[in-house]
Amino acid sequence: MRFSVLASGSSGNACYVESAESRILIDAGLSSEELIRRMTGMGIDPGRLDALILTHEHTDHIRGAGPLARRFNLPVYLNRLTLRKAARALGNLARPVVFHTGQPIPICGLFVETFTKCHDAADPVGLVVHADGARLGIITDLGRSTPVVEDRLRGCHALVVEFNHDETMLEQGPYPLQLKRRIKGPEGHLSNAQAGGLLEILVHDGLRTVVLAHLSETNNQPEKAMEASEKALSRRNVRVLVSQQACTLPMVEVTV
Repeated sequence: MRFSVLASGSSGNACYVESAESRILIDAGLSSEELIRRMTGMGIDPGRLDALILTHEHTDHIRGAGPLARRFNLPVYLNRLTLRKAARALGNLARPVVFHTGQPIPICGLFVETFTKCHDAADPVGLVVHADGARLGIITDLGRSTPVVEDRLRGCHALVVEFNHDETMLEQGPYPLQLKRRIKGPEGHLSNAQAGGLLEILVHDGLRTVVLAHLSETNNQPEKAMEASEKALSRRNVRVLVSQQACTLPMVEVTV
């Protein structure tokens, strides 16, 4: 199994995952044209996608979902409340597949666990993707960690984890007070320190790669996020990568 974070940040999020038998897109927060451009630039044929999974209804996760699904006749997996909230933005979907949060999703050679998480959306989910014994955990747009989140993400060989903001930069930054409170709140976004604390819980000898995701371009810096992650990983032999809004992350192999 391997994956690429096609985009990550406040303006749009998408992650491509493939195995020998299956190719899926998790979220589609860029325009369909930009998603296609980024995939083809990576040598990915969007016409061979098997499915699109949506984690929640916020625009930076679904912007291109409807047009992409219609263009390539994709099944779109999402839970009932996300479908209800996103119905107008998504438009007509020929192949919606509604799942219950907590229900596993088999897609060709991939097996996707879904679990609940804390964020200010209708019914947001985190994911663990399995293939050939390898486990990829994806947890962004998270206000706070919970025992459920930690339990589901334990034992992953690769993680995509939100490192949204540096607390001092957010406090001293230009955002209005109400938005700052929302970001810092229990249904907002993880700070570097909070994400580092989650990594300390999840790190184990089999963890090979951590991708820092959903970094705020206004309230964070890659160097600050890297420092927090490296402190949490305690010099373990774990590769740390930073995903970006403006460009794709090179393909990452998930090895056991």
